[in-house]
Amino acid sequence: MQIPIIWFVAPAGAILALIFSRILFLKVKNSDPGNETMQRIAGYVREGAFAYLRQQYRGVGLFFVIAFVVFNIMAWVLHVLHPLIPWAFLTGGFFSGLAGWIGMNTATLASNRAAQGASVSLNQGLKVAFRGGGVMGLVVVGLALIDISIWFFVLNAFQVPLHVITVIMLSFGMGASTQALFARLGGGIFTKAADVGADLVGKIEAGIPEDDPRNPATIADNVGDNVGDVAGMGADLYESYAGSILATAALGMAAVTQLADQGIIDLSSWAIKFVTAPMVLAGVGALLSIIGIFLVSTKENANTKELMYALNKGVYGSSILIAIVAFFVTRLMLPPEYSLGIFLASLIGLLAGVLIGYFTERSTSHSYEPTRGIARQAAYGPATVIIDGFAVGLKSTAAPVIIISAGIMMAFSVSGGFRMPEMGLYGIGFGAVGMLATLGVTLAMDAFGPIADNAGGNAEMSKLPKEVRVRTDALDSVGNSTAATGKGFAIGSAALTAMALLAAYLEEVRTGLRFCQVEYLNIEFAGRIVRTVELSKATIADFVSYFEINLMNPKYLVGVFFGAMVTFLFAALTMKAVGRAAGAMVAEVRNQFKTIPGILEGKSEPDYARCVRISTVGAQKEMVAPALLGILTPVILGLILGVAGVMGLLTGGLTTGFVLAIMMNNAGGAWDNAKKYIETGELGGKGSDYHKACVVGDTVGDPFKDTSGPSINILIKLMSMVSIVFAGLIVAYSPKVEALYSGQKNSVREIQADPVENLNELNTLQKQNQELNLQLEQGNGTRE
Repeated sequence: MQIPIIWFVAPAGAILALIFSRILFLKVKNSDPGNETMQRIAGYVREGAFAYLRQQYRGVGLFFVIAFVVFNIMAWVLHVLHPLIPWAFLTGGFFSGLAGWIGMNTATLASNRAAQGASVSLNQGLKVAFRGGGVMGLVVVGLALIDISIWFFVLNAFQVPLHVITVIMLSFGMGASTQALFARLGGGIFTKAADVGADLVGKIEAGIPEDDPRNPATIADNVGDNVGDVAGMGADLYESYAGSILATAALGMAAVTQLADQGIIDLSSWAIKFVTAPMVLAGVGALLSIIGIFLVSTKENANTKELMYALNKGVYGSSILIAIVAFFVTRLMLPPEYSLGIFLASLIGLLAGVLIGYFTERSTSHSYEPTRGIARQAAYGPATVIIDGFAVGLKSTAAPVIIISAGIMMAFSVSGGFRMPEMGLYGIGFGAVGMLATLGVTLAMDAFGPIADNAGGNAEMSKLPKEVRVRTDALDSVGNSTAATGKGFAIGSAALTAMALLAAYLEEVRTGLRFCQVEYLNIEFAGRIVRTVELSKATIADFVSYFEINLMNPKYLVGVFFGAMVTFLFAALTMKAVGRAAGAMVAEVRNQFKTIPGILEGKSEPDYARCVRISTVGAQKEMVAPALLGILTPVILGLILGVAGVMGLLTGGLTTGFVLAIMMNNAGGAWDNAKKYIETGELGGKGSDYHKACVVGDTVGDPFKDTSGPSINILIKLMSMVSIVFAGLIVAYSPKVEALYSGQKNSVREIQADPVENLNELNTLQKQNQELNLQLEQGNGTRE
């Protein structure tokens, strides 16, 4: 099929994003690295970060090899998977891991350079840190888009049918999701084990400042910021970005098929435009993200709000530009009667992302009352700090849920979903693409946070003048808010992406039925066949009816319960993993204070490498169980409960996981910034009883905001992606498993071998009914 010329905006945007990421990388690398001490400390962090990533990638690589073998068995032996899907899975994981590696490489170079920049001026420190984050943002966008573009171009060149292309490409989203989960889990456990150990023993027991070089865990803490908040977040948003584009492309194929089946448009003319439209919008967004990154600058002596405004200039500027350009993209790519609705859906998604970021900032920044209220509760001890922070987190779920719910309904409505659900779901997918279109600059803001944090640590350990630490603390405080905003943004985009993936899953079920040689769906009511539909023409509503995806079906309801339970069990496993790893770190730091003479007097150097090893081993060991829970649950439950059970699982996981992730993310961010608020000199400042109480709250919040919360965000998408890849297996073999406990026939082929006798008559009546409905909608006829 002829690719429209405008599609080449997507690979062009990807290439330009990668070129500018290289330019930003060189700007960071060529910045002044500071004195010898600053470079030595940054070298410790860099060495530890790469040692951790090498260890993690070895373990993840083994998992990918095993999965690759399993997928090939499914493709060549069981015949329930397209043979190219195992390779698509590998490329998704590879590029996601590569993005994390490049981003972390830049971040570990940027920390001492940002500290040195801050010794010159606040603006110089901001620019170095933000450019380092910009590398991460543009690399994620560039690699994801180039991967999508290459697959699409090559498969189309070999004349693979368009609906098959969307099936194959959706599957490399599972590779990205798997890599993202391991990166987020491992990095989150590593960083919080080190952070908790450093805070509890260093700040509270020994009474030494944060990032003090006498603390053995301080290097591990700085390493953790990079592997968790840079490499982990990059892999997370890589997955959301790629998943939203691929899911929307698959939904575009479903929508255009239904429009063509009803005679509204010509399939051959419009199919490739519906599929490629989200790629084009993402390509334009990549170009505008570059502009947004270069808009960021601030004045000297800026306060927290002014720094936040400086960073938001990039986000708001690129968002306004993408809103304008999206109008022309949809107008060029889609039929006139639908282009405006899809444009409005993308605008709604973009606006939802901005609003979620705004309300997240209000819940977590110490410029606002909720976080200052937590700090005041420190007058009564750490218990009330924890109670108030937990309440702030719970309360903060209201605004994002209302925003996402309104966004889903509005996007569905304006794109014609109440007339044709496929178009409404395509609109929701476009909303997710719109929200993530400017990911390059949004992720740059997020990655800026850990770089600023590391710059502060470098300044402290290098004993730079006090005003340098004041500047890095200002950047770090804003970085906490941008990181919390970025996590809120990631969770919001996950909700829209997962909604689109729910619908895309049913499209994969269609492919699974084809593998089982099913040609017709016999839809039953009260035990009788009431309608027969050709598989190729079945709508999403037909699949919902055929598989009885409703609350009256116990398989669906049990799936919902399991989806809700999995998110809580997953959170528990990750929290306990941090607790165990942190316990080992606390014991090690205490041991070094006792056994290495002169540490607290600054006469001897701690064994930093041993603390890095403890966090590395703990993270690698502890991430296995939660990861397997997310990967295996959809497969096992799907084989037992079938498609209805999987849809229930994904529904329960999405709704519960979305709210739980927001609560944990915002509570953790608010606790952290309550501590930062006191460290600015308020309520007694550092070392006061208020400060010690808030350090405890921050310690509780660390795994909330940096491990469990963001990992749940990946979990809800990963379960969707696993379900998509295993759809064929579940369709083929779940009836056999069900036969063991229900006594029904055990094969899809046996159930669907022959259509009902009056199929032709039914199909004729259905076609006539569709034509009459179309005439009524257009006002050209009346029903007899």
